[in-house]
Amino acid sequence: MIRHDSARIDSKRRATVDYKKKQFATPTYKLQDYPHRLNIYQLPPLAEIRLEDFEQWAIDRLRILAELEACSFRNKTPAETADHIKPLLDKWLRLDANSSSAQSSSDARLQDQRRKDHYSHFILRLAFSSTEDLRRRFARVEGALFRLRFQAENARERQDFVASLSLDWEAVSEQEKRALAQDLMSATPNLKKSDIEEGGWFKVDFETVPELVETRRIFVKGGKAYVPAKEQMSIVLAGFHDRLEQGMELTARARPRLDEDDRLSPILNHLSNNFAVPDSTLADSDTALSGATINASSIDPLSTHFPLCMRNLHTTLRKNNHLKHFGRLQYTLFLKGLGLTLEDCLIFWRQSFKLITDETFNKEYRYNIRHSYGDVGGDAVRRGRGYSPFSCQKILTEHPPGSGESHGCPYRHFSVDNLTSLLQVTGVNDREVLRGVKEDVDKKRYHIACNRVFEWAHKNEIRQVKEEGTWKAADLDTIVHPNTYFKRSYLLKRGLAGESGATQANEMEM
Repeated sequence: MIRHDSARIDSKRRATVDYKKKQFATPTYKLQDYPHRLNIYQLPPLAEIRLEDFEQWAIDRLRILAELEACSFRNKTPAETADHIKPLLDKWLRLDANSSSAQSSSDARLQDQRRKDHYSHFILRLAFSSTEDLRRRFARVEGALFRLRFQAENARERQDFVASLSLDWEAVSEQEKRALAQDLMSATPNLKKSDIEEGGWFKVDFETVPELVETRRIFVKGGKAYVPAKEQMSIVLAGFHDRLEQGMELTARARPRLDEDDRLSPILNHLSNNFAVPDSTLADSDTALSGATINASSIDPLSTHFPLCMRNLHTTLRKNNHLKHFGRLQYTLFLKGLGLTLEDCLIFWRQSFKLITDETFNKEYRYNIRHSYGDVGGDAVRRGRGYSPFSCQKILTEHPPGSGESHGCPYRHFSVDNLTSLLQVTGVNDREVLRGVKEDVDKKRYHIACNRVFEWAHKNEIRQVKEEGTWKAADLDTIVHPNTYFKRSYLLKRGLAGESGATQANEMEM
């Protein structure tokens, strides 16, 4: 016999609730308070936000995570990584300390910054919970970001934050410290006797701090690791990773429920695809390049500054006097991003297609070029602007080239042998660089391979602007757009490395 719960509402009946109770009911969401700049992301956000903020906040955080991963792939030291990431954090994911405001953590500005940080973490957690590989990569870069922030935090606010955590550790008593003083000094490098007597010590399970155990920096006894206060960060990081991994598993189970949401699913899928290479669009103010003459006759000499994908298209066009549809579209939008006018672009393509008549060109190709510039077709919003130049992410993920086609990314769509031959033709003959490119391609780090070639080709110029201080570390961040590659190469090679040039080369917006 089936037992019915009298309190349960029959699914076939309307749930009638007293309107007075409904009117004055406690809301199911609320704004959370953020007393600390650091966050271990244990509680999910509960308040409502706009869909535009949902996407933009996640994109801003994704830029930071992608740069952190790029720094790791390029073997930057922790100090170099911190110097590189700090200006980007200030721009995209700024978090000010409580001491920066007279109102401390109750300042509305600080609360807004921390709310964006909190929401963006959980949005990306949703986006990257679909596969084991994405979850592992997300946990790794989020841990790196937390480490950077923890190290940069001032001592007082860091201790306040640690005190607010319910970490599984036990303080070592004074009696136990004295009994184990000799062992603690022997097992812990660079430790003085005064540190044992005056400093704090904690006991945790040795599995909690594998980094310290591996490097033999702590004393282990009875399954417990004795960690000095100066190594506190390892315990906090271990707690952060444990909670993040548990949260990612729970998020992965709940993720299928969002697949039916037509508003969020496209955004989450777009974000997860962008984790390979962050998406980027070219700002309108970035189309002009001071000191450069951009017209139909200047494309050939300027092609030496092109990234490999566009250089391959240009070489194929000059060789065959023709490109297929997606190759023409990719190259036309790139030239448009350089600042080539519609009139000059039509002249360039007509001169390049030497084997056809004017009538054939006007009938089969002219309209598509004008359409790309927004001169004809399209809706009222896009008309006059046309399509944006393709980013690296778009080139990598959309319209893979088929037989006889030349578009796409050579680092992804070429075989290793063909890629090596193409690089050697363009002047890349350094064996170490070619070996590094092969390793990047094998690990599907295509944009890192492209950046590796750029840094080798411009190593002298990059060293010069760094020594002179005319370009900041953020002005040399990872290239994720073909037009940024060109502009940065042109400015470096032509010696226009002033502050205005650096800013112009990097006006990229997500």
